[in-house]
Amino acid sequence: MENGDGRPRVLLLGTDRYVLEACVRRGVDAVVVYGSKVWDNGLIEVPAPLRPVRVEDQANPEQILAALGRAGLAAAGFDGVHTSDEWALVTATLLAEHFGCPSAGPEVAVRFRDKFLQKAAVAAAGLDTARITVIEDIHDVSAFETLPYPRAVLKPVAGAATSHTTVVSGIEQLREHSRAYAAEHTPQRTFALEEFVGGSEEWCVDGVVFDGELLFAGVGAYHAPCLSAVEQNLPVTVRRFDPDADADAYAKAVPFAARALAALGLRAGVFHMELFHDPATGRLVFGECAARGGGALIHEELQAKFNVSLGAAALACALGRRPDLDVRVRPGAMATSYLLGRPGVLVSCPGARELMERPNVAFARIESPRGTLVADGIGTTNQRVGQVLVTGADREEADARLAEALSWFGERLIVAPHGVPPRRLRDWQREAFPRSDPGDALWR
Repeated sequence: MENGDGRPRVLLLGTDRYVLEACVRRGVDAVVVYGSKVWDNGLIEVPAPLRPVRVEDQANPEQILAALGRAGLAAAGFDGVHTSDEWALVTATLLAEHFGCPSAGPEVAVRFRDKFLQKAAVAAAGLDTARITVIEDIHDVSAFETLPYPRAVLKPVAGAATSHTTVVSGIEQLREHSRAYAAEHTPQRTFALEEFVGGSEEWCVDGVVFDGELLFAGVGAYHAPCLSAVEQNLPVTVRRFDPDADADAYAKAVPFAARALAALGLRAGVFHMELFHDPATGRLVFGECAARGGGALIHEELQAKFNVSLGAAALACALGRRPDLDVRVRPGAMATSYLLGRPGVLVSCPGARELMERPNVAFARIESPRGTLVADGIGTTNQRVGQVLVTGADREEADARLAEALSWFGERLIVAPHGVPPRRLRDWQREAFPRSDPGDALWR
């Protein structure tokens, strides 16, 4: 339903900064529904003239329809519905069908959420993927006498960001995790055991599909697999391959990704796919795929490297329009990384502008405000203080510049200890701020 001024109207679930920007730039009227967590975080604001609508849970269709009704915005209808929120993917397709908008359909959306259904579809298409076994209730694994595989990855069957994901090598480890999750009262109860794929690099493919055609794909690699990064407290680091210098990687990954997307049924939208590549044999194994843009700085990578805006492409697909891509490859190498904190309370760190003054730093974002409590350990692939993107004439230069930026940031990071007695805090303060101790004026 276009407005009286002819502008299309879209319903957005969540606040993807680049989809919001595309709406403003392209004159698309948007109603932006977002939940309490997004509001409390405050990192992304809804720009004027887009209309914000708050709900408790932006993945709950009942709450969304009720909020739209209270705001008088439901009756006018929409021309498209979009979300970049992993948890709201199925909701977005249901609402799109409700409002008569272009939609992949809930059956396809569920396939991109449920790891068992996803791997079954990919395996049926003849592509390599790990075997998978569903655990109906992780709080009770008494039905398992042994692991179905020598080593397995334990994860929620429909999770995100590597949360509650770990490697288990025996039945007792599985039972230990079961007891721990039961004690924590984890809300997610249905888990999966995936056959562990060892000795491989983790690749990612990010791109755009429309009318069943793969219009664009950028291939990259994680410095360490996401699970390893979480388990070893490493920053999530991505190196984007160059289509010329790394032509072999594109020749392998892009056709594989196209076949997987066809098997999963995605005909329009953006995607983030993860594959395992064995450098010794060249074998590719499907990991998983999301019907949304990838996290970290993947949008920024693709925009800097290929002149492609995933936000603008996602918006066009949601409206049923073929994305207008003007792919222009920037030569050289590119890499991104998380900026990690240290356990404690974040007191200060270099700002984005300071980081971008460092050699070859093309983009930076600080996401945690002062006073943030930094947990001990990463926990998920969403945990960080900020992110940075660097460039280089080749892979070696980009890696060197990235290492320099990370070291420079870490040296200037100030974190106060948390949960310690005041005496320990005073000792830390004297060390961190030697000139700030006023002493006792009376006895001076």
